[in-house]
Amino acid sequence: MGDFPDSPGETGPPFGAEDLKRLSRALADSVAGTAGIDTPAALCRACVDLLDITGASVSLAGDNETQALWWSSDPVAGRLAETQYTLGDGPCQSALALAAPVLAADLTAGTDAKRWPVFAQQAVELGVRAVFSIPLGTVGLTVGTLDLYRERPGPLSERDRSFAFPAADAITTALLALQAQEPPGEEAAWLDAAESDHEEVHQATGMIMVLLDLDVPQALARLRAHAFARGQSVTEAARDVLAGRVRFDD
Repeated sequence: MGDFPDSPGETGPPFGAEDLKRLSRALADSVAGTAGIDTPAALCRACVDLLDITGASVSLAGDNETQALWWSSDPVAGRLAETQYTLGDGPCQSALALAAPVLAADLTAGTDAKRWPVFAQQAVELGVRAVFSIPLGTVGLTVGTLDLYRERPGPLSERDRSFAFPAADAITTALLALQAQEPPGEEAAWLDAAESDHEEVHQATGMIMVLLDLDVPQALARLRAHAFARGQSVTEAARDVLAGRVRFDD
């Protein structure tokens, strides 16, 4: 929890003015001397260090429901992002659709477990009990999500919310600044590495589109259904399609 004397806990009071100043310094320190392209990851690490959470990730949104993992604090955070992308469902997907924070405090029971039953089951199997997704973007433009997870259930305290939301704003600013640095009409170089993780998904989706005469969302839905039926990630299913190990024309 960094150099703050008290753990936020579930019911801790909001940060006071002095606390917020210290948080601002902590954010500044986390990115000091960091190259612009690494700034979102540094801000994510600050969330893990300072908040009452277990891990975090940043995912970037693309067209046609595609999503690319930018950074994750640990393998579980990465698998959570991949699970939501495969299912097309979960707090992250809801936050993107609503352009609003989605805070799932208990995936083991109650409303949250019922809202995303398949995702909730898979998250719990990974040892995750709570997920908090905060959209990254401005009014009318959502570029991704900051996703925080915890191994035990319980809501984000007011203290944690008063840090996580400004951190998400800072990550948004960093991402948009990186995008603005690219020459007009060129694909953002800072996005290439993240998107490359799902290049196989794009290619497999294109093959299914041509084969079955579908549009992109329909083809992606077929690929996701195939992955789910076989207990695969959507990336694993895409590799099978590209390798000719599975066909959709029967």
